[in-house]
Amino acid sequence: MGTLTIELPPHQTQTAFNLRRWAELLANRELARFEGRIETDRHGQIIISPPPPPSHGSFQSEIAYLLRGFMPNGRTLTDCPISTADGVKAADVAWASPERMRELGDGVCFPQAPDICVEVVSPSNTEAELQEKMALYFDAGAREVWLCSASGAMSFFGPRAVRPLSISELCPQFPMQIELSPA
Repeated sequence: MGTLTIELPPHQTQTAFNLRRWAELLANRELARFEGRIETDRHGQIIISPPPPPSHGSFQSEIAYLLRGFMPNGRTLTDCPISTADGVKAADVAWASPERMRELGDGVCFPQAPDICVEVVSPSNTEAELQEKMALYFDAGAREVWLCSASGAMSFFGPRAVRPLSISELCPQFPMQIELSPA
């Protein structure tokens, strides 16, 4: 199989377009009726994903809860829209320092990634998709990207890390394993 390389525009070039397009989508009442996650590609085309399984939301809420407790000086967000070189992507959980929150201002989408972007891995995610999303978040300014596996195992990555970090450098007390309480 051949290899395809796509040249993406610089993040700053794409951001103005992404912010305009995202504002249009948020104002669209018809689109608001759809269930699931909405993201865009670099052309502004809509990408809709079906709602994830309940375990995904459980991990998402537990990670957000823990982040808020360990890092109360910033803002913890879920389904956080971020302008990237390949359109607007939504991190499952994010943590933004007060400085990044000031950059957002009254905006509807982060022009620069929050400090920490977290993806809860879904069964449909491929390794290539996860690597691409991590690269987009780092290109957009994320300081760390975390992955939560289907079993709750956490992996922490820095922008130049080839392998996962042993612990998060931004939140060293964050657990390596997310435990969900029994229903």
